[in-house]
Amino acid sequence: MADFFSWQRLADNFPKLLVYLPVTFGIVGIAAAAGIVLGILIAIVCIRRVPVLNQICTVFISFMRGTPMLVQMLVAYYGIPLLLELLFNVDSRRWPKIAFVYITFALNQGAFLSELLRSSILAISPGQTEAGFSVGLTSFQTFRRIVMPQAARIALPGLSLDVVGLFQETSLVYMVGVIDVLGRAQTIAAQTGHVLECYILIAVFFVVISLLLRSAFSKFEEKLTYGSREPATEDADEHSAA
Repeated sequence: MADFFSWQRLADNFPKLLVYLPVTFGIVGIAAAAGIVLGILIAIVCIRRVPVLNQICTVFISFMRGTPMLVQMLVAYYGIPLLLELLFNVDSRRWPKIAFVYITFALNQGAFLSELLRSSILAISPGQTEAGFSVGLTSFQTFRRIVMPQAARIALPGLSLDVVGLFQETSLVYMVGVIDVLGRAQTIAAQTGHVLECYILIAVFFVVISLLLRSAFSKFEEKLTYGSREPATEDADEHSAA
């Protein structure tokens, strides 16, 4: 029992786990960026109720929001290679395992963020769009320069919670053989027979980084709230001056 916990082992394991944090950050960054793009596209399809695509997106969102991330990851890991081989005769068995993690997390984020972005876009007054048209902007310019910046500010609090949740969900990736910070902790524990030090470090990593992410998003939200002008006013001023 005296050897159940050791501060020395805790200190020794710290750098061994720290070097695997970039793997976790890479998953979060790629999934969040791809998820935002996919979420915007799905939100537009749902808002405009594009025939066929709207129904496909509805089923997709229901599946991704109604199933656990682990199930989605396993379906992607075993299902995508099978589909690619059957439909396109593409052998993806040599793809790095992390590629399937990227795909799963990006699709998951796209589904969740699409609902957040859809509600944020619908929260913008129709008068904002009309203001854009009145100064000669096209539909795309109005969406990009007037609607989307305001919708992004509305969606930011929800996005911050989503990214923190995404970071915590990365603890599942070792289930498909991707060695991230938790996967490395598992291997160290298996090799040494001492698990407590590794899991304490993992808990500290996740708590500290989650708090830092929340703080960063809060400061960014404050900057957007107090340091920006209304996009519609800016565009109107620019076009009036022209």
